[in-house]
Amino acid sequence: MITQFAQDVLSGLSATPKTLSSKYFYDEKGDRIFQKIMNLEEYYLTKCEYEILETHQHQIRDLFMEGTSKFNLVEFGAGDGFKTKVLLECFLNADVDFRYRPIDISGNVLQILEESLEEEFPSLKVEGIQNEYMKALRELENGGTRNVVLFLGSNIGNFKHSQAVTFLKGLYEGLNEGDLLFIGFDLKKDPEVILDAYNDKSGVTRDFNLNLLNRINRELKGNFDLSAFRHFPTYDPLTGTTTSYLVSTKAQTVEIMDTAVEFDPWEAIHMEISQKYSMKDIESLATQVGFSIVRNFYDAKRYFVNSVWRK
Repeated sequence: MITQFAQDVLSGLSATPKTLSSKYFYDEKGDRIFQKIMNLEEYYLTKCEYEILETHQHQIRDLFMEGTSKFNLVEFGAGDGFKTKVLLECFLNADVDFRYRPIDISGNVLQILEESLEEEFPSLKVEGIQNEYMKALRELENGGTRNVVLFLGSNIGNFKHSQAVTFLKGLYEGLNEGDLLFIGFDLKKDPEVILDAYNDKSGVTRDFNLNLLNRINRELKGNFDLSAFRHFPTYDPLTGTTTSYLVSTKAQTVEIMDTAVEFDPWEAIHMEISQKYSMKDIESLATQVGFSIVRNFYDAKRYFVNSVWRK
């Protein structure tokens, strides 16, 4: 039986323009490379959001607890939990009654996260879910207990505007009145600062993108020559969109599961978008979906915001 991964790859590479879904970056090697990205000097996003959580953890705790005695902390794209552990420790130290439900498409990441949480926080109630975001929405509790959904890391920026609206509307419909969404946005800023974050000097982001071709080679019997593709990111300060491409440096034919994929010289594969927002953009998005904005938390440079929305 052909896997969803295979279907999406073959469909994306037969489209015009060619495209690959960024959700498939995260195999075991991709997970390790992304850990390196988060520690890069140029990659400010993780540092800024960590600063927000560290600085405002008590205000965030009080906001989540306002008017309730317990809640479910549901996290989309939990990753290794590096930032979330700041909140988990804060909540546990305050003896808050909550259950943590991390959700990630990568089973490897969830396993590593659950093992590290068991070691660091043995009293923490954890229920991990390996699934895509929209499918995981159906597993939210529908009665009695407040749901607080974490969507950190500016992951919303990986959606086009129409996709973001559709996703957030689906999330809105899956929540109960009074439930909260704690969502991270990367703010518009100096274009060079943004572009450097996706085009680091050491080439780690390049390796992260190329690793998806390597995964196709390994899992789908592909024969991509990684040296024949160049990582090329762009940033448009007008739209706020960062786009990453892999560009074929020559005419070539790639075989994937006995399917031939033709590349013209300098033909690009669209790999990922990372949308940057103004505060007006964020307010407009919340209003369009139906949420009310409760509070915004910023880092010292105002590079990043964690916005709290209520249904």
